[in-house]
Amino acid sequence: MAHTRLKIPILSTITTTAIKFSKPSLLHGYRRHICHCSSPVSISQNQQRQPQIRSPQLVALEYADLSIPHIVCEELGATRVRQHVNPLSSSLSIPVEVPNWNDVFEDPKLPLVVDVGSGSGRFLMWLAKRNHGSKNYMGLEIRKKLVTRAEKWAKELSLSNIHFVFANATISFKELISTYPGPLMFVSILCPDPHFKKRHHKRRIVQKPLVEAITDSLMPGGQVFIQSDVLEVAVDMRNYFDAESAKKSAFDHFKTTPTPARRLSRLFS
Repeated sequence: MAHTRLKIPILSTITTTAIKFSKPSLLHGYRRHICHCSSPVSISQNQQRQPQIRSPQLVALEYADLSIPHIVCEELGATRVRQHVNPLSSSLSIPVEVPNWNDVFEDPKLPLVVDVGSGSGRFLMWLAKRNHGSKNYMGLEIRKKLVTRAEKWAKELSLSNIHFVFANATISFKELISTYPGPLMFVSILCPDPHFKKRHHKRRIVQKPLVEAITDSLMPGGQVFIQSDVLEVAVDMRNYFDAESAKKSAFDHFKTTPTPARRLSRLFS
């Protein structure tokens, strides 16, 4: 596969008590944010009585036009899930079974967009609804309950260009994408688990094996979008991808730059 220089836009924001950013709307060239200021201000009694909007409600407002039904099922149970999962556990070290792409997508040859760590899946569903017939979307998520719920939501919305997979992306990304019939055009990694403790940094999703799998699988001109609200994590992710991009650029330069022996052979050919 031809290698191209990676285009890696990065949005890194330092989260403080004053500002919180919502998930951006990609591929449409804009992002929305919600700012909460913590400066001391005088608050009237009426304002004090008004209930504060919590994070889950903000997410629901962000994707209100999806009209996602609140599905309760025996398989899913409560919607509370573990926020921190150890990707190095033995149960998550087995490659996922590759699906039959003809069963998964209406047209499996369309360009593919992959969101690593898709969470609730609303972001991908929002995009899939707006790009039906032009792109396919796949979410990779390590928390099974979220995948189960996202698949049910996608089915309720009759989206035939989206699929969610319960998988450890580090283990399964390359095998999944290598069998996909169409090109991989875009990969997003949005606000992954920062694993703050130094001894847990090895659990971070953006490591050399995944970066290599992504860059080797991208179509020429494909893009990677990485984002974190933790500056250290954003820089760390960017460094991994920059290093891989530099390595591939050097390799392409070596292939296209004639060595002295090659120059001589050209002179006498």
